[in-house]
Amino acid sequence: MLLLRDVQKTDLPGLKRLAAVLNSVNLPNNEEVLSSLIERSTKSFSGAIKKPFDREYLFVLEDRRNKHLIGTSMIIAQHGTREAPHIAFQVTEAEHYSASIDRHFRHQVLSIGYNYDGPTEIGGLVVDPPHRSTPDKPGKQLSYVRFLYMAMHKKLFRPRVLAELLPPLMKDGRSLLWEACGKKFTGLEYTEADKLSRRNKEFIKELFPASDIYATMFSERAQKIIGVVGEETRGVQRMLERIGFKYVNRIDPFDGGPHYEADLDDISLVRRFRTAKLGEGDFELEGELWLAGAVKTGAKGRFRSVLTPVRFADQIAYLPGPAKEALGVEAGDKISLVPFE
Repeated sequence: MLLLRDVQKTDLPGLKRLAAVLNSVNLPNNEEVLSSLIERSTKSFSGAIKKPFDREYLFVLEDRRNKHLIGTSMIIAQHGTREAPHIAFQVTEAEHYSASIDRHFRHQVLSIGYNYDGPTEIGGLVVDPPHRSTPDKPGKQLSYVRFLYMAMHKKLFRPRVLAELLPPLMKDGRSLLWEACGKKFTGLEYTEADKLSRRNKEFIKELFPASDIYATMFSERAQKIIGVVGEETRGVQRMLERIGFKYVNRIDPFDGGPHYEADLDDISLVRRFRTAKLGEGDFELEGELWLAGAVKTGAKGRFRSVLTPVRFADQIAYLPGPAKEALGVEAGDKISLVPFE
């Protein structure tokens, strides 16, 4: 059985193994960065970070048979503050017509914007390649667990939720949009600028033009990827659209990845969220699959979740024995659930 849970300091070797394979923006192959992610997350789950919107939560998916970590996902309680604004290009269309020569043009226009009171952001979704497309659907579990946790603790999150999706990238990992735009204004390579922006956004505000940028000036290849989701991220896009997210005509200023958003209360998983008391006895038959979550008894902030069949009888829920063991719950305990559509 796979176990979703909050990350712990003892998970550093497992995260390093994953990062060595993937070395993605979400999970960089850098021990110092990984240690920092773990520390911030453990303090967020425990409540040691007092301001809820300063918190960042890192979830891991563990194979209980061998204790291997096979993926991660994150919630950033608020992306966009006075100290570190959320920066994006708004994508609009401008029309120009000359009567004297009878020429009409439509242009994509990029307008840089700064949000100092931003939404909650979901991100950090990575899955170890050998486990992708398996029957357990680890990517879907890692994605859904974030909505389960937000539904359990709505007051800790913003009313609007953002997902920044990856666009098509070049074979060497560079961004066509950055090559066409950002690099010309900063003189930085894409990976260098992306890494720098994690701790310093001042250079973007000072070096990017405040005026509109006409994408018509870019190459055709760069124009075509604006607002487009990369092939490897199409599954995430479809999943988000199914549960209520929509493209909001904004893109990341670094790679051109599209922004998808939804109101927290309108996300279908959150609307169908429910709580129940755990019943006596085990439910061993096949049934509708739910993602069940609970806070481990006696462990402050220790969150656990499993994908399991559930049988309901009014406000009582019956789970299989292994699911109850993984969650660390007993009859009479409260559990929280979202459907695994």
